[in-house]
Amino acid sequence: MTRPVRHLVLVLGDQLWRGNPALADFDPAQDRVLMIEAPGEATAVWSHPARIALFLSAMRHFRAELQALGWPLTYIELDDPAHVDRPGLTDRLQAVLADLRPQTLQVCEAGEWRLQQGVVATASNAGVPLHWHEDTHFLCSRARFARWAKGRKEWRMEFFYREMRREHGVLMEGKEPVGGQWNFDADNRKSFPKAGPGWIPEPARFEPDAITREVLDLVQRHFPDHPGSLAEFGWPVTPAQARQALQRFIDERLVAFGAYQDAMWTDTPFGWHSLLSVALNLHLIDPREVIAEAERAWRENNLPLAAVEGFIRQILGWREFIRGVYWLDMPGLCEANHYGHARPLPAWYWTGHTRMACMRDTIGQTLKHGYAHHIQRLMVTGQFALLAEVAPQQVADWYLAVYVDAIEWVELPNVAGMALFANGGRFTSKPYVASGQYIDRMSNYCKGCAYSPAQRSGEGACPVTTLYWNFLDRHETELAASPRTALMVKNLQKLDDDARASIRAHAAYLLDRLDSI
Repeated sequence: MTRPVRHLVLVLGDQLWRGNPALADFDPAQDRVLMIEAPGEATAVWSHPARIALFLSAMRHFRAELQALGWPLTYIELDDPAHVDRPGLTDRLQAVLADLRPQTLQVCEAGEWRLQQGVVATASNAGVPLHWHEDTHFLCSRARFARWAKGRKEWRMEFFYREMRREHGVLMEGKEPVGGQWNFDADNRKSFPKAGPGWIPEPARFEPDAITREVLDLVQRHFPDHPGSLAEFGWPVTPAQARQALQRFIDERLVAFGAYQDAMWTDTPFGWHSLLSVALNLHLIDPREVIAEAERAWRENNLPLAAVEGFIRQILGWREFIRGVYWLDMPGLCEANHYGHARPLPAWYWTGHTRMACMRDTIGQTLKHGYAHHIQRLMVTGQFALLAEVAPQQVADWYLAVYVDAIEWVELPNVAGMALFANGGRFTSKPYVASGQYIDRMSNYCKGCAYSPAQRSGEGACPVTTLYWNFLDRHETELAASPRTALMVKNLQKLDDDARASIRAHAAYLLDRLDSI
């Protein structure tokens, strides 16, 4: 190519929409799009093959969309022979900048602090002016969130969410929330009936087309030892598929989402959940469209307000909130370790080979689909890692690796802040811990398990239960000082010295043998 390039627009793998603000001023006569597949991005953590395939397939479908427009495009494929010795995204970017020598590099805000810093350094080293564009996919900009957070002693999603509702006029009647209250969470914590969940309409699944099949073969060849399967791959990889997935959820699954969003059951990997985080996090669908469709379904189809509000809260509230937290707290969030935990992640997190039925089922479905819902992530795999004193950085890397919807801006705050309390309560008021009896109440996992959820110590005691009581014992003073956890400590203090000593001894036994639980 001899024609000089005015703007080189780098489109990252989670920015796959025509509304990308870096493309807003695109002139095919003098600009060029750059997209880069990089094996280093797949191996930075030991990524699930389905996660790798999702990104690559969605990127290649977006490439086809841009090619149909006739836009100039440089696309570096994973195994491009000209870049085989450059596994990293920034390594490949550096080579392109040296070759094309554009007047500017235009990029939408990255979804990962590490990658953003790498792009900055690469452009600087190449002497190419870099312009970042605010990511308009989100309803709350980084600057807007920083203004909200400034001067607040505590960051609480609930108050941020209310402000977003008012600002965007979502589920509002004038200045008041519809239904007379902001939050219907108390109605959304049911377990499935004792007989089981019954029939649940299937979420949308998409048969791989020629592009996706090519990607699946590519991933299988290049990453054969990565944990997880490609056999069930059926995720949306285009905006059209994302809208189909949204419509299926709105029409068939939203009605019971609220009531059962926390419920768990064996061989029920998706429950009533939307699975839209995949399409949202790749920017295949606009959150405004998702929120509007949910609200429309409530107003026109009389869907339960608790279900609709609970779903909207996840997107307009938690999703926007957690992104703001990430960008304000990086890079320190990567190293946060409030409790000083340092144990290695048990090997069975990568295989599911454990006698604990809850972990076996949750990790098993994760390896099969690259998916688990928020309670499985928070109160099963996440809580156990906290109670087992696993190093937060190892846990965060695992979550980033195994879930298809994992991008660091959403994954790291949820793991370090919610699941592990590693940041010491920056935006949560307590560590989310419970005994195995909580899992028993919210699932059928404990029936037939090798361990008893009601037993605190001794042979057959549930490791979750033992380590829960051990956690209370170790952090008794800190937990007693908080009104959110003081009752837990009062229950601990009802135990006599012998019972507490027995818990400590059994916990020490388990912690020395985490790989064989």
